[in-house]
Parts: sequence; structure tokens; C-alpha cells
Amino acid sequence: MKETEILIVGKNPDIMPVILRLLNKKPNWNGYTAFSADEAIEKSRDIPFDVVLLGAGLTDTEAGQVRAHFTVPIVQHYGGGSGLLYAEVYQALNIQP
Repeated sequence: MKETEILIVGKNPDIMPVILRLLNKKPNWNGYTAFSADEAIEKSRDIPFDVVLLGAGLTDTEAGQVRAHFTVPIVQHYGGGSGLLYAEVYQALNIQP
């Protein structure tokens, strides 16, 4: 099965590791974090992401930079439990869990 590369871009240093751990818990999912639009764009040079999650703390300008750069599905991540996180990724990838 194909590996799914998922980037979460956000500013909250306490929440980002939790999201990363949850993403990496799923088989064939590889989670990555970026704490700025510039870092996200830099990481995309080496990793072909399948979906990008926009987390808390980004400015409108940063969110716009991410949206302008990536051609993959981009989802606003609102928090909540792992079920919501997984549902956001499944919906972005248009697959059934």
C-alpha cells in the first residue's frame, strides 16, 4: 500500500507533537510538522506531500502562502480528538476509513 505523506503546519508547540504522534500511529501514514509557511514550503522540496493540514496560530498571510504553494488538498484542522483528525485526512484524500 502507498505511503501517505501528511504535513501539519501550525504554531502551537504543545499540540503539534500530539498531532504528529496521532498521524504516525496510522499504518502507511507519515506525518511531518512545520511551524511556518516558509518551513512548509522548504520541506515540500524534499517530500511529495499528499495532504496539508493547517493548524492553529498561522496568520492569514501564512495560510495564504501555504494555499498558494501546494497543489494537494489543504484542510483546516480545528482540533478535537483523533477521530476528527483522521476524518479530516480521509475526507481530504476522498477515501473511506
